[in-house]
Parts: sequence; structure tokens; C-alpha cells
Amino acid sequence: MPEELTREPASIVDIEKSLRMVAGIIKQNGRELLSEFSITPPQFLALQWLSEYGDLTIGELSNKMYLACSTTTDLVDRMEKTDLVKRVKDPNDRRVVRIHILDKGNEIIKKVIHKRQVYLDKITQRFSGDQVKALEESLHLLYEEMKKN
Repeated sequence: MPEELTREPASIVDIEKSLRMVAGIIKQNGRELLSEFSITPPQFLALQWLSEYGDLTIGELSNKMYLACSTTTDLVDRMEKTDLVKRVKDPNDRRVVRIHILDKGNEIIKKVIHKRQVYLDKITQRFSGDQVKALEESLHLLYEEMKKN
């Protein structure tokens, strides 16, 4: 038997629909931004994880991206060929190989994130300062709750 909603069904239905629609627009906009840099969305996602968490093993990166290790290996191979990342031996355990983001990868991250922020600033121009703050707080709270489940 399916789980029941605990809140007003229309509110939850509207929130889910709005989130789905916003995610779709973000995804499309992101693809357009990435086309300027000749990288794929999965490559950008990998760069984001490496930028955020530092050097990761293929297994760690695979887990964060919800991909099979073989898929992540192929992704990293392509990224190495374009000088976005390189494989380095872990100084504490030479058997472990980590993926290290290179300057070119970091530059792409900075430029794309900045373009995303400019886009979001443009989109929220008609929002009051309080509305922007409330949106940020709500999204942060939603994210924190989602991480728990």
C-alpha cells in the first residue's frame, strides 16, 4: 500500500511540480552554459565533486555521482585527455590512485558557477530582499532534510 501524504495534497503536489519544472530549466540552462566549454554535464559534475571535496578515488567519485566504476573510469579517461584532471598516487598509500582536478578544470568550474550566479541574479531581480532570503533559507532547509533520508 502506498504511503499517505501528511500535508494538504494540493500543496505537496504543487511543490513537487514546481521543483520538477525548476530542475528542468536549470538542467537545460546548464547544458547551454557547458556547450561553451566543450565538456559534458557528467564531466562538469565530476569537476564539481573534485572541486568541493578534493582528490577522490574512482570509487569515491562513482559513489558521489551514482555511476558504475567502469563508467566513471571512462569519464576520467576522457577528462585526462583534455587536461581537466590527472591521476595521482596517494602519498599515504601508493596503491591508491586519486583523481586530481587541474587548473583548466578549476577555471571551468569558476566560470560556469559565475555564469549560473549571474543567471540566477537576473531571474530573481523582481524578488524582494526578504523573498530571496526566504528562498535561500527554504532551499537550505529542504536540502538538509533530504540529506537525512
